[in-house]
Amino acid sequence: MNGEVQRRVVSKDGHNNIRIDNVDGMVKLYLHDIWTTVVDIKWRYKLILFVSTFLTTWFFFGVVFYFIAMANNDLDIEQASNHTPCVMNVATLTGAYLFSLETQTTIGYGFRHISEECPLAILTLVLQLVLTSLAEIFVTGAFLAKLARPKKRAETVKFSQLALVSKHKGRLCLMVRVANMRRRPLLQCQLSGKLLFPYVTEEGEKIQLHQESVDFQLDSSEQCPFLVLPLIFYHVLDEKSPLASLTAENLKGRNFELVVTLNATLESTASTCHSRTSYIPQEFRWGYEFKPLIFGTQSGKYVTDFNYFDEIQIRSDSSLLQESTNEKLLLEEEYSKE
Repeated sequence: MNGEVQRRVVSKDGHNNIRIDNVDGMVKLYLHDIWTTVVDIKWRYKLILFVSTFLTTWFFFGVVFYFIAMANNDLDIEQASNHTPCVMNVATLTGAYLFSLETQTTIGYGFRHISEECPLAILTLVLQLVLTSLAEIFVTGAFLAKLARPKKRAETVKFSQLALVSKHKGRLCLMVRVANMRRRPLLQCQLSGKLLFPYVTEEGEKIQLHQESVDFQLDSSEQCPFLVLPLIFYHVLDEKSPLASLTAENLKGRNFELVVTLNATLESTASTCHSRTSYIPQEFRWGYEFKPLIFGTQSGKYVTDFNYFDEIQIRSDSSLLQESTNEKLLLEEEYSKE
């Protein structure tokens, strides 16, 4: 492990570090679920889709109206006095394009308008209004769906850069600090974790990324009623924990990734947001605790100083490392006696 960069499934800012290659029919799969594809694409592509939808439909139906006018001899300069054009005052492709634009944006009809003598033009007009209305509903709905997603709200949730291991209420615990960067609180917050590590089964099967659940809790329960101040979540390193064998001595030599996810409900919209990060063994600190960052003011308010958010300090009970070593030696002695 020394000198090697450990791979991550999830980056520190919560993005997936997974690339999908060599999938047959990937484009077809994405087109089958076109709604999710349009909602998930980046904003620059969504804006291009929005603009191109209007420009394409305007031009397409403008060409159709131009061909209708051509078939009806509306483009002939020397027209009979009793000749009625399909679309009045449309003699060029530019005029047909402008008529299509005016129709779709409902800013007509004035100078250019359709006549009653051409059923094909009337049918094309109805078809344009129906199809373009559906297209506009789809694109506008995709815009609203992307805006309503709480993805950006999840970016205002901050995780500590380091995970600490020390004693809390007499038990060895893994600690992670989480903060809400907005004044409006997050409701029903719950922190959960997944431990990813290589694993070999009893049958000799090698699993590159075996997953085990890591439960976090506050002092009272697993769920926080609301998150308005930075809080520290704890995971007890007991015999039930997948990190039970973790010690200060073997920490740097371990190969695992702890993915931590915060699930919360937005107070304003009641929608659910998810924010995540990950920790590798190099980001664990043994025998440390987080420095306080909440201070009171004379006006009766609390101030959260985020300059101290990632600050840590050695615990006052410096015997933690020695105690963990002594416990390990006692277990080894008991095992050898058996």
